[in-house]
Amino acid sequence: MVSRRGFLAGLAVVPLAGCAARSGAPTPGSATNASATRPLPIPPLAASSVGADGVRRFTLDIQQGTSEILPGKRTATWGYNGAILGPTLRAERHESVAFTIRNSLPEPTTVHWHGMHVPARCDGGPHQTIAVGGTWEPAWTIDQQAAMLWYHPHPHGATEKHVYRGLSGLFFVDDETTDTLDLPKEYGVDDIPLVIQDRRFTASGALDESDPTDVGLLGDTIVVNGIAGAHLDVRTDRVRLRVLNGSSGRIYNLAFDDHRAFQLIGTDGGLLTAPTTLSNIQVSPGERVEIVVELRSDERIMLRSLPIEQRRNIDRAAAFGFDDTFDILQLRAGKLEQSAPVPDSLTTIPALAAPGTKPDYTFELKWFMINGRQMDMNRIDMTIPVDSTQVWSVRNNDNWPHNFHVHDVQFQVVDIDGQAPPPALAGWKDTLYTEPQFTYRLAMRFAQHSDPTYPYMFHCHLLLHEDHGMMGQFLVLAPGQQAAPMRMDMPGMDMPGMGSGTTGNKPGHHG
Repeated sequence: MVSRRGFLAGLAVVPLAGCAARSGAPTPGSATNASATRPLPIPPLAASSVGADGVRRFTLDIQQGTSEILPGKRTATWGYNGAILGPTLRAERHESVAFTIRNSLPEPTTVHWHGMHVPARCDGGPHQTIAVGGTWEPAWTIDQQAAMLWYHPHPHGATEKHVYRGLSGLFFVDDETTDTLDLPKEYGVDDIPLVIQDRRFTASGALDESDPTDVGLLGDTIVVNGIAGAHLDVRTDRVRLRVLNGSSGRIYNLAFDDHRAFQLIGTDGGLLTAPTTLSNIQVSPGERVEIVVELRSDERIMLRSLPIEQRRNIDRAAAFGFDDTFDILQLRAGKLEQSAPVPDSLTTIPALAAPGTKPDYTFELKWFMINGRQMDMNRIDMTIPVDSTQVWSVRNNDNWPHNFHVHDVQFQVVDIDGQAPPPALAGWKDTLYTEPQFTYRLAMRFAQHSDPTYPYMFHCHLLLHEDHGMMGQFLVLAPGQQAAPMRMDMPGMDMPGMGSGTTGNKPGHHG
């Protein structure tokens, strides 16, 4: 048996693995001084054009710059079409989209469309590397319900660093059904995107990338939409907050400082069937939630992150930031315009699988491995028939926090240890926090897209864990297709040529 200590010692050859884990948590953020806050920046909507062919075209330049994350200090950062983060992409369901993406960074990267149902060749995972000075031009037709998705780098072994330096952006998908609902929907006015991240800084204001914990780079400063210490001037009595946990390893337990209730209306893949009233909600890296909060004229409330409640069997919870409390964003209400209440019914979600359905595959999350194996770019872990519905059983058999993300699909949580999921997990998900020693059964459908060469990924979305190899890959095949996976020439990150590849054993127990 390999001990955890021995396993971690062997990771010295993995990129970013050379730093020892810190023994203590970062200092929690203190309450924000209202007079020192700055107005919340709203990511601009990305410019696009629609040609005679009906295709909506976007251009992204991945570039270096400097940002004033901390007041009065300039920090070297990376961004899309700017110094940090990226513009919000927006398109309609059934619309065809195309991108011209140029890499102006000094090293290769990728652009992954997190949560998007997309052909594997356009997924933007580690197999779609954009070389230095290179251009990538993915295109596809959007076919999924309205949701807030996001895009970010996915280079093998370097994802945490690229995201930490500022590369994240939002992607709104709209549809006719959601457009007819009487929900807050004026972007930047009553429909507010929030990219929540944590960072550490040196005395000079540079990003501190040293000394990660075992869950990655934990920061002692909260950054929202690219700045620390933000406030939002609210104009309407109901505000929709679309929240992305864009951190690499930190989990947030979001609540308001006066413990007021809010309505959860959506998760990763879109709206719930009906709003759910909560006073707090946990969001792990990569997850999104949409909430509607009500305010009264002339009041101020603070969105805050409280200590993490789901911590059963977590080793060194304090070192993983579970005890920390942070102020996230102050909401300042003036004289407010009245808005309609949230509808009692939002959408329909047909069940993909019945409780008790036997799983097609099982996955054990432990250390930096899935089913006892680390990622191999030249190993296909399983093949899945196109247009099939699968149930995957996922268990965190560890005393560390992990979550689980699957590319291309939105899944449903069928049950947790045989029990129905709570309302907050009853909608579409693509990323799920896995509490230690619980088993989650997930139902998902692999529709439309098949490719014998380009794989999709499944992995922990704590980015250090992903970088250290807590990831696998699968092909979706049409009837009669034979797997012909590409080979990656590692450790180089140049776009590889096509090859015969190798196919490994399946990572779980097939049903």
